[in-house]
Parts: sequence; C-alpha cells; structure tokens
Amino acid sequence: MHWDRLFEDLEGQLASEWEAERAALDAESERLRIARLELRSRLRVLCTAGAVATIDLANGRRLPVTLQALGADWIAAVSRVAAGAHGAPSTLLIPEHAIAGITLDHGMVLASLDDTQPSAHALRERMTLGFVLRDLARRRVAVHVSTLTGEDIHGTIDRAAADHLDLAVHDAGDARRASAVQGFRIIPFPWLIAVRTPGAQAP
Repeated sequence: MHWDRLFEDLEGQLASEWEAERAALDAESERLRIARLELRSRLRVLCTAGAVATIDLANGRRLPVTLQALGADWIAAVSRVAAGAHGAPSTLLIPEHAIAGITLDHGMVLASLDDTQPSAHALRERMTLGFVLRDLARRRVAVHVSTLTGEDIHGTIDRAAADHLDLAVHDAGDARRASAVQGFRIIPFPWLIAVRTPGAQAP
C-alpha cells in the first residue's frame, strides 16, 4: 500500500505539471494569435453578427449603427437614427480609413476576437469603395456625403474614378436634373467619411 500511495502521489504531481504546462502553452498560443489579429478580421465577425455599435469617425462624429457588410476597404451599416422624409433608416458606406473607433458591448468585443469562422461573402469582401460608388453612380442614387472637413453635401455621383468621385450637388429630394444642380465637386476618397443612401439596402 505504501508504494501504491507513492505512485498515486507521483501520478497526481505529474498530471498537475502537464496540465499547468498545457495551460501555459495554450495561453502563449492565444497571445500569439491575438498579436497577429487584424482589425479586418474583427470587422468581419462584427458584420456577420449584425453587431450593434457606435462608430467614432475621423471627423469627430459618432454614429449609432448596426453593422451589416464588409468590403475590401469599407463597411456598410444601417443608421439606428431615423433619417429622411419618411423616417426610414439610411445605409452608410464608411471607408475603413474613416473609422477612429468602435464602441461595443463587452460580449461583442470578445466575440470579435474569434477569427476562425470562414468568410461567407468572399466576393463582397473584394469589392472596393470605388466599385460600390460606381454602382451608385450607374443607378443615379442620390447620396449624402460627409467629408473629413465636416462638410455634408447632398447630390448624385456622376462618376467614381480610382481614388476620387465627381458629385453633382443638388438639394435633397431633387432629382439630378441640369436645372437642379447647384455645382460640381471632385472629392478624393481619403477625404470621405461616410456616404449615406437614404432608405437603401446595404450592398
């Protein structure tokens, strides 16, 4: 019995040491995984989950939104504040460079660390901001553009090039007719903070 107790004690010590070593390795592996984690991966999880968040923009504004889609260099979100004549929520295209921070509940912060889920929208994630803006131009969708300088401009995108867009400026509610256009603006993409499409669905 003396030897049996001795062996049981040794087995218990060895099992504890192995468990501690495995826990240390797991913790180190997780630290290394987090160190390699990119914001894009977390945005993918948040958009897939339809996370409720407040986005801090580079121009100082804060937008309460529900995240919807991730593109190559943008996210789409639905504003949680009613907008437009009918009080319908608007869809926002937000370039990644315009995101200064994202406020979430703690559960979503932790959930966004899980980057093991494969992308369900690989093709959408290859769509650039220019690609989406060119589609809005083709459809003649009226937009509300917010810029880094704090300007809010309403109009219709005439064309979207590689790194800038041409906007025909007109009042909200007006169609893009020659008589309604008040002027034209060329806006570089780096100066875009958000492009809002009232009552539209996320791309």
